[in-house]
Amino acid sequence: MAQAERTRILADTNHVRDAVRTARLRRFRFPVLAIAFFAVMLANAGVNQLVSPVALLALPVGIGVAVAMVTGYRRLSQVVEQRSAVPEVDTRGMWSGLLRGAAVGAGLFVTLMLLIAMFGGWQDMSWGSVWGFIATAGTTASVAVVEEVLFRGILFRIMQEHLGTVITLVTSSVLFGLTHLLNENATVWGAISIALSGGALTGAAYVATGSLWLPIGVHFAWNLTHAGIFGVAISGSAEAPRSLLHTTLSGPSPLTGGTFGPEASLIALLICLVPTVVLLRRAVREGRIQPRRWRAKA
Repeated sequence: MAQAERTRILADTNHVRDAVRTARLRRFRFPVLAIAFFAVMLANAGVNQLVSPVALLALPVGIGVAVAMVTGYRRLSQVVEQRSAVPEVDTRGMWSGLLRGAAVGAGLFVTLMLLIAMFGGWQDMSWGSVWGFIATAGTTASVAVVEEVLFRGILFRIMQEHLGTVITLVTSSVLFGLTHLLNENATVWGAISIALSGGALTGAAYVATGSLWLPIGVHFAWNLTHAGIFGVAISGSAEAPRSLLHTTLSGPSPLTGGTFGPEASLIALLICLVPTVVLLRRAVREGRIQPRRWRAKA
């Protein structure tokens, strides 16, 4: 056999072997990506606990983790899934998506707090610390990016390919709510509320845009306004947030959210429902609602 022929056969064999290896890796893309980024989420929680007391350290570390998370997600998606492009973290439209999301997230939470005040839910307010606000900004930046990459970039995106948008939106929102049961002052209603408001809203933001920037902006600004500005209990956490203000709420749980925080208020559900519906209507108009795979083939 000629040397050229042997070389060709060897190259073909290697090509087939690489294709099989790639197909096998892609088949297990969900557990590979999910486990990797869930581990990052746990590690990020530990890092935040270490650096949060030092504002000048917490902010750059939080931003650094956020940037590293997006970069790592893009790279792993290309390697594990063999995607030449990762449009959900495309830098084009990044700033507009983040800023629009931040405006929505901050606006919604300010509206929530004003409505709680209107119905007599504010007991006291005092000044906190600018440095506390800066430290919380770093923490919320990393948390928002890590959670959105895990829940929307990985879980939602891959599930949607098989189960369709509607089932995926419900399932991912429920899982998002369940993770908040791990917090010390968590309640079942609080987890349900987080699922129906935060999980559904950020899920709808992803569906409507096909991008992670809008949900990241919403998530970041909601948490920063919540913990960094008003300084109220966030998602059942026992640790008091370091914030610009210290706000004490008092009143029935349906109004104030009780020990879980304002996210468990019925008002939070109502105000988050509006943008969620608007975003889903936009997704329907633009043909972004995907059917279940078996229905698509029918």
